[in-house]
Parts: sequence; structure tokens; C-alpha cells
Amino acid sequence: MTTPRTSGQGRTTLITTPTFARHAAEPWELLADGGAGPLRPYEDTALPTAELPRWAADADALIAGMDHITAEVMDAAPRLKVIAKHGVGTDTIDLAAARERGIPVVCAPGSNSRAVAEYTFGLVLDATRRITASHTAVMAGGWPKHFGPELYGKTLGVVGFGRIGRLVAGYAQAFGMRVVAHDPYVPGDAVTAAGTEPTDLHTLLGRADVVTLHLPPAGEPLLTADRLAAMKPGAVLVNAARGDLVDDIALAGALHSGHLSAAALDAFTTEPLEHGHPLRTAPGVTLTSHMAACTPEANRAMGLMVAEDVLRVLAGQAPLNPA
Repeated sequence: MTTPRTSGQGRTTLITTPTFARHAAEPWELLADGGAGPLRPYEDTALPTAELPRWAADADALIAGMDHITAEVMDAAPRLKVIAKHGVGTDTIDLAAARERGIPVVCAPGSNSRAVAEYTFGLVLDATRRITASHTAVMAGGWPKHFGPELYGKTLGVVGFGRIGRLVAGYAQAFGMRVVAHDPYVPGDAVTAAGTEPTDLHTLLGRADVVTLHLPPAGEPLLTADRLAAMKPGAVLVNAARGDLVDDIALAGALHSGHLSAAALDAFTTEPLEHGHPLRTAPGVTLTSHMAACTPEANRAMGLMVAEDVLRVLAGQAPLNPA
């Protein structure tokens, strides 16, 4: 699909991410018809950080991906009236600075929940049965027989029991897994009502054969070296949430030592993952490029949600999905 590159009449919506409405025309049309013409300088790559202030200078609205939208960016954009996160997590946006400047921040909660949950369970299957490892070996001319555990009867530990965590728990139950969950923001009776056992983090790490993360970032690793060491020997870690939830250097060490048997990761502290990062040479890893949310369905829903809220704010109305 050909995407617009120049703004329409009226106001301008700067789009910094190449994934905005990649598989749907409606969000583009919605912005254009609403007089907030979309402008995306680069179609195949994110807008470089150094260029962001220059492009933002004439923007009335900003739709961002993983860009860091700082106070300096906001100050470079005197016309800016709304910032939209093309996604769910707003940790890359300085929310305090936006509040100080009276700029609403909106996002798209729930738009990618099923996409991420399905992908997460795919990572669980890949890590336990070594599907990618077999593929890589066969493509190189080998024919290995990798043995991995069946999921039936094993325990899945879900850390974060929001929309995505609950969906993953349901998939695991369909496979006959026991599910334990920890979430500091969800009451235990709500966890129990979903057929899942609530527990504290330390107990979960010691019991779970597979641990999957579904919390927002906390500013420091949740799974430190000590907590990784507290995981059940031979356990598997899956992270399709945020990279900074895990001390990735310590994780590489736990894989190299054999304390953990595998890890499947779709998010990293620094993205793209550095060429010399020890995770690249760690045994039992599946590494993917932060693509859990990449389905046409989620892409369309996400684009429509943020486009609608951009137009609402520009029209002087309250957003439906404030951050």
C-alpha cells in the first residue's frame, strides 16, 4: 500500500514510525479527511532521533513508535497539541513534561493484546521444543533430533496478569498446564476467578517451568541476577513485553551456565540488539525483532485508535484513551 508522505489541508500529524497503518488505509484516510494530514518522512525506517525536532517544528500532532519524545522535542514543536503512542507502553514519552506543557498523551490499549499473547505462546512452544534451532540446523545441512518437554502438566508462571497475561494463561490451560500468576496491581481474587493461582514473585520463580513476562517497565530490571538464580533449574524464560524487565547480561550468564535451559525474547534493553551482545552466543535462545504486535488486525486497530484520538484532541474534545 502506498502511504501518504505530505500533509493535507489544515493541520499536520507527524508520524515517526514505519509501522503506522502499514496494513490499513482507514487510519490514513481518517486523518486526511479530518483535516490533520498525515506526514511520514520515512516509510521504511523510524525517523532518526536527530531529525525529530526539525520535523516536529510544524506538527500539530505527533504519532510516535519507540521514539523517545523528550521535553526538548516538545519545546521544538510550538504547535504540538497531542502526542499519540502507536502502541500501548508510553515509557518512551516524558509524560511529566507533556503535562507541564498541557499536551495530552494518548495510546491504544488492548489493540495488540491478542497478537502479543498468541506470539508469546508461540515463543513458549519454540523455546521448549527448539523449533527454530532445528530449522537453523536443517537449513545448514544438519538433521538433529532435539528433545524438549511436553507442556501438559508443566507449570507456567505469568508475571503480569493484565489483558495479555490472562490470554496467555488461557492458552496454557488449553494445553493442560498449571498456571500461577503474580501481579502487584491485580487482586488475588481476580486471578483466582480466571482459574489461575495467585502467588508472590519469589514462589512463582521457584515453581514455574516456564516464566513469561507481561508487566510495563519499572525503570530497573525486575529479573535481576538474584531472581534469575531463584528460578527453577532448567526453566525457560519468555519476554515479549519490555527488554528492561530483565538483566540481559545476567540472563546470558544463566543460559551459559545451564541454570536456565532456554529463553525466547522479543524485547531487549537496547534495540536493535548489539552485535556483540552475549545473548547472541548464549545456548538455547530464540531472539526476534520486537514483532509480537505485528499482525494486520492489530495494526489496523492501533492505527484507528490513535488517529481517532488525535482528531478528538485537535477538535477540543477529551481523548478516549489518555495515557
